[in-house]
Amino acid sequence: MIRLLLPAGLALWAGVTLLLSQLRWFARPSVAERLRPYAPGGMARPVGPGVLSVESFAETIAPLSRTVGERLARLLGVGEDLELRLWRVHSPLDVTAFRVRQIGWSIAALGAAGLLVLALRPTAPLAVLLLLGAPLLAFLLAEQRAAQASERWQRRVFLELPVVAEQIAMLLSAGYSLSGAINRVAARGQGACAADLARVAAQVRHGRSESEALREWAAVARVDALDRLVAVMALNRETSDLGRLLSEEARAVRADVQRELVATMERRSQQVWIPVTVATLLPGVIFMLIPFVEAVRFFAE
Repeated sequence: MIRLLLPAGLALWAGVTLLLSQLRWFARPSVAERLRPYAPGGMARPVGPGVLSVESFAETIAPLSRTVGERLARLLGVGEDLELRLWRVHSPLDVTAFRVRQIGWSIAALGAAGLLVLALRPTAPLAVLLLLGAPLLAFLLAEQRAAQASERWQRRVFLELPVVAEQIAMLLSAGYSLSGAINRVAARGQGACAADLARVAAQVRHGRSESEALREWAAVARVDALDRLVAVMALNRETSDLGRLLSEEARAVRADVQRELVATMERRSQQVWIPVTVATLLPGVIFMLIPFVEAVRFFAE
């Protein structure tokens, strides 16, 4: 018990210090900070965090959390870059903020597991399993949520792509330029493709060409149908019949969606027969087992 009191006391001291550093009557600004507004150019300089404050603690722990999180993710077999997934789903968090939150949940899970071990006092192997498994499980849950959000976004882009391609094709046939068609679809749409096209339009307004912005969209989304569509849209300056080409590509993408839907329906129809087969085989095995047991008993006598 004495061994646990020392780390618990240190953790309590650190938490109370960070909590009190947010209170103005306790964390009084230094003389330099109080005189800063009266110095030349002092109003333009931001106020620096104190030595013992939440801001300084976050600045200290952020690089460590990012490094530890990336190495642990690679060790657990996560291959896709986290920055790409966050950029794909338009997450307001950057990699560092996500890793800090992820490591924070892991530490909280470790603390909860430690309290559970102290309360239940299980065997040593079970205690080690709880202390190691709880933070890993919290880490993997956060990683799984990011991966699922990325997969859902890719799925939405794939399903919305035929409609968006047809809208761009109709606008091009009506006389719009490619940039004008992208801006109109991005402004009028509300789905995943509209959000991605809004980003493409913003990059075009900042000086990038349509082809470069669209290729970056395809590289971030990583959808095969989008790769083909962007390759067709890149022919904007080389053909005068881009609307017809986009209409044909939209029909091809819709055919891919239909084939995938039919395959999904076939798999689900086959899964329906699994409980039926089990429910049919189990009574049959029982009825076959009864005469077999009787025959074995008869010959044993």
